[in-house]
Order: sequence, then C-alpha cells, then structure tokens
Amino acid sequence: MRIVTNFARFPARWKAASGLEGNTIPAATVGQFLQHGGRDTVWLVNCDPGLTLRLAAVKAAAPWIGSRLVAADLVLRAPRSAASRMVHPLRRLLLSNVDHFIHYFRDLTGYTREFGVSAGRSSFVPFKVNLYGRVAVEPGPEGEYILCLGRSMRDFDTFFDAMEQLPYPAAITRPAPDLMRRHGARFTRGLDALPSNVRILDDDGSDEAMIRVVKNAKLVVLPILKTSLVASGISTCLNAMSLGKCVIGSEGPGMLDVFENGEVLAAPPEDAAALAAVMRRAWEDEELRKRTAAAGYRYAQQQGGEAELYRRVIDQVACWYKGESGADNAIRSQAK
Repeated sequence: MRIVTNFARFPARWKAASGLEGNTIPAATVGQFLQHGGRDTVWLVNCDPGLTLRLAAVKAAAPWIGSRLVAADLVLRAPRSAASRMVHPLRRLLLSNVDHFIHYFRDLTGYTREFGVSAGRSSFVPFKVNLYGRVAVEPGPEGEYILCLGRSMRDFDTFFDAMEQLPYPAAITRPAPDLMRRHGARFTRGLDALPSNVRILDDDGSDEAMIRVVKNAKLVVLPILKTSLVASGISTCLNAMSLGKCVIGSEGPGMLDVFENGEVLAAPPEDAAALAAVMRRAWEDEELRKRTAAAGYRYAQQQGGEAELYRRVIDQVACWYKGESGADNAIRSQAK
C-alpha cells in the first residue's frame, strides 16, 4: 500500500503492526495527490477540510482513479450563517465520498447529525503531546493561579463569570482578538472589565511561553462552547498534563469520551456555576487535584509525541485498509 499525504515528516517507509508495509509520498495540492492515484493508494489528508472536499469531488467525478480517501482530524463546524447553511448540503454530499475518517475524539453525535459522518466510517486515534521530549522543567501539580488559555472554541466568558464567584487568583494569556474570532472563541469582555482576580500573562506563542505559563499554574481550565463538535483544546490539554497539571474541561467531544479514567475533571459547557464548583473543589481538595494530575501525566506519557502518533495513524489506516477491526477503535455515537 502507498500513502499519499500532507502530514509533515510522515515516515517515508513504514510497516504497520498488522504486517502491512508501504511507502509514503508527500503532497499538498489536489494536483500532487492526483499524480499518485490507483487502487493500491490511500490519500491521507490531515486537518484540511478544503483539500478533503476537493479530493472527495475528484473521487465522485472520476471514480476510476481508485484511490481511497482518508481524512484525519477533519475539523468541521456546524453551519450557523446563511451562507454556510446554503452550501451545507453540498459539503455533506461530498463528505459521503470520503472512505474513512480518523478522529481524536470518540463522541460523534454532532458529526453524525450535521455531516452524516458515522461510527461505521470512523476510528479513534489518541492525539500526541506537542511538548513531548521538549520539557526541561520538572512536572508537578503545584502552582500560583488558575490558568485559562487557548483559542479553539474557548468560552472565556463562562470562565470569567465563574471566577467572579471565586476568591482564587487566576490568569489568562494575552488575547489575540483576530485569532480568537477565527477559531470560534467567545471573549466578549473588554480587558478593563475582567474579574479583579484575573491577570494577563504575556505569551508570544512559542513553546517556551506555553511551558512558562503552564508550569506556574495550579489548575488549567479549558472551557469549551456547546457548539463544538470536535476535540477542541486537546493539544493544550495534553501539554498541561505532560507538565503534571490538573486539567478541568467541558463535557463534550474530546473530553470525557477520551479521558475515561480520571485524567481530567469536567463541568457542563457554558455553566459558570458548575465550573466554579469544580474549580473550587479542585483548588481546595489537594488529594483530588494531585490524583487527577498524576492520572493525566501518565496518560500524556503513554501517548508520546509525533512519532508515536504517526505509528498509531499508520496502524489504523493499515487495519482499515485490510478490512480489519478492533474493539479499541470503537467509537460511541451518543444520542442526546
């Protein structure tokens, strides 16, 4: 089998756990993918909805090419604007030409409802720790403040409302409004209207800045909007776990469906009172906080970094390609 992919630094030669072997050809455009087609070829697209939809259109128009299309980490948003609702039926139709999906979350309720992406066409692969092997500081659960950071579908408004109910010190990284809007975050307060116990930390976007602000946190809070259909915040979550921090997230895809053994604490999304209660408990209950942080740290170490993620992706693609299945890859499509 041959894999044509836009994954950066993907192994040029590989052997899956199933014994299947093959090679990789890098590609970034539809034309480059089309140069390498055939029934022994898998087009593996990483985190690029536009490229995925264009290749799906190619498959529909020219099925004789024979390449199978696998979309990994396809981040989709439910249509909200009039324009997105108009093109939604076409997007849904094109997605029906994707042969398989690899997700970093298990709960496909929203994807099935909005896009027809079902468990039968999907598999789950645990994500990687972006800071893996690059952290020189000693991991630990202690810190000075409750930290809220990130952009993807973050609900800063609920975090601020919750912090107004608590006496503890908190912090956020300096917001970048344009990036937050682009990634669907909700941050409607002006900087002069933040709760008095929330301070702003400088952040230049580097790994070093991430390590600096997280290592000084006692809790890392990742509030996610109800409308998120994917594992929003999974990268930040795993980075915080790798630094030994207790993470509090929002119930929904990419949280309790992924972390099932006490690795995180969670509150219902967009519920400030519930979030405040969880933060209060974690701040004051040292045993709970340390137990959660230790479980999260073990999970992060087990997942590893980029090389380990690529191994899991290769094994899953090979398993699917050979028509195999395994209980570990099952995804629950939970009805609401």
